[in-house]
Amino acid sequence: MSEPLLYRSTRGGRHAARIDDVIAAGLAPDGGLYVPEALPRLDPADFDAHGSLADTAVTLLRPFFAGNVLSDALPEICREALNFEVPLRPLRHRRGAMMLELFHGPSAAFKDVGARFLAACFRRLRPAGSTPLTILVATSGDTGAAVAAAFHRQPGVRVVILYPDGRVSPRQAHQLGCFGDNVHALRVAGSFDDCQRMVKSALNDEVLQAQVPLSSANSISLGRLLPQMSYYAHSALGWWHHHRTPLSFIVPTGNLGNALACVWVREMGLPIGEIHLACNANMTLCDYFEGDPYSPRPAIPTLANAMDVGAPSNFERLRWTFPHDADLRAELHASSVGDERIVETIVRHAKNHDELFCPHTATAMHVLDGLPDDHAPWAVVATAHPAKFESVLEPLLGFPLEVPPALAAMLEPRATAEPLVAEDELLKGWLRGRVTA
Repeated sequence: MSEPLLYRSTRGGRHAARIDDVIAAGLAPDGGLYVPEALPRLDPADFDAHGSLADTAVTLLRPFFAGNVLSDALPEICREALNFEVPLRPLRHRRGAMMLELFHGPSAAFKDVGARFLAACFRRLRPAGSTPLTILVATSGDTGAAVAAAFHRQPGVRVVILYPDGRVSPRQAHQLGCFGDNVHALRVAGSFDDCQRMVKSALNDEVLQAQVPLSSANSISLGRLLPQMSYYAHSALGWWHHHRTPLSFIVPTGNLGNALACVWVREMGLPIGEIHLACNANMTLCDYFEGDPYSPRPAIPTLANAMDVGAPSNFERLRWTFPHDADLRAELHASSVGDERIVETIVRHAKNHDELFCPHTATAMHVLDGLPDDHAPWAVVATAHPAKFESVLEPLLGFPLEVPPALAAMLEPRATAEPLVAEDELLKGWLRGRVTA
């Protein structure tokens, strides 16, 4: 076996863990997020120029799984999880600009990549007969459905989804509550940050963990973050092989997991140029990159609801990657796009270019539209299918949106969700009262 890569907490804990333990735990014992002791370095020549997304993922992730029980199974895990396309296609209105479509998985959002990979790992780490495990998920819209779809009816695992009541789209809410069986949806009277705080509090409660073994499938879980790097590597390498220039990305950004995946691919030595964070009216990141001290704050609701985050968890990992503020601010750009601009971008592109975007993708498109035409090549990251946001788009556009088959299948069953007050101890009590998977 190769020498294993070890992982430590962003908060400096002495405990070093292997990747299988990191995936199983989700959160480090001190409440920090797991990071590798060092990011591996790779070269474009290491990859198959004609390989699939799964092939790219195997080469990219192999160093992270070296010397581990999952290493031999990694090719099978990647083929099992990444069996749908993530096309990079030209945009109609701007020469040299592309769109990376990440919504062709089962739940019609980019979260399918990480959730399916994580579920495939758990199937091998926790075989039938293992102690039942509860996977806690805080979602601002898309994560919960992807995790539910990936783990639905998986033996020995139950999924508990917390989402902010009234702050996700109707179709998102239906997706979260439509599964039943081993999937439970809790609609929390609060914000996504409340949901995230409650999940972290439960994961950090040793007494609760002894009674109800817990893990996470949010982007605080490294097992979900690592596979998200694969689509950045795959699209950037494809562009590199054809053009011999780096591809730059504009990433809709909330909890920072998707953007961090792009950053890490670039830090590993692959040909990614600039990275621009497209945020909504939640200004935590934008203010920081403008030079203010990092200052988390309560989230405010916007049309791009999956990005309604005022305290992005993955900022800890971003700071681990670039410990000095000046270095971090030099590596990334960030822009805020308010609801008025989101609406204008959606309507203008639908009318003038016959292009439909979800509100989150529209934030990135608005950023692209403000960049000089000679500042290329850029890829806008499309994080979710527009049909998930019919309550926003259809009144603006004046016509019904075509629903992809996988999403249509999720909208057929009846959906239910239990109400829950946004208090840490109430979630812990709920979990203790439902110990069986």
